[in-house]
Amino acid sequence: MTILKIKGHEIAAPNLRDSFGRRALQCKNKIIAALKKLGITEEDIDIDLENAAAKRAPASASWYFESRYMHYSYKSASKYVENLYVVFKVIELEVDALISGQKSLQDFMHEFSEDKEVNEHRKEARKILGVDENELNLSVIDLKYKELAKNHHPDMPEGDVDKFKQINHAHKILKRELQ
Repeated sequence: MTILKIKGHEIAAPNLRDSFGRRALQCKNKIIAALKKLGITEEDIDIDLENAAAKRAPASASWYFESRYMHYSYKSASKYVENLYVVFKVIELEVDALISGQKSLQDFMHEFSEDKEVNEHRKEARKILGVDENELNLSVIDLKYKELAKNHHPDMPEGDVDKFKQINHAHKILKRELQ
């Protein structure tokens, strides 16, 4: 059994073989149930189900909490339903940590607060760093970041402060997504 380490949690990677559509719907309902523990209404939760839950596609959940837009997505698994399962487990564990007092409200908000255009920002960040738009390997992204940061550092002869800041910001966006 493969163990995934995501946001400080260890999650057993799902290995689903059938009933993908039904399982995706179950994950959606479990995400809603977890968020309802915080008093979030179903109208404030958005989870789009894929028609073909067995295909390779990212999964995400968005919701409003304390007047802020919250979002979490995952796309490293080979099937949409498996990605949605990981989204469910992370949200469930984070909600339980908040309720039990292991995590502060501020930390919870920081973990999930996102700009509504988060996916566009991530695409742009990958473009700035010169990696493939589907790159999920943080080691590859880190290597490219270090190379570009070194070349554009303000202390270097070809350094550019604005470009250096742009590279750092892009790296932060992708690091937050993939950790």
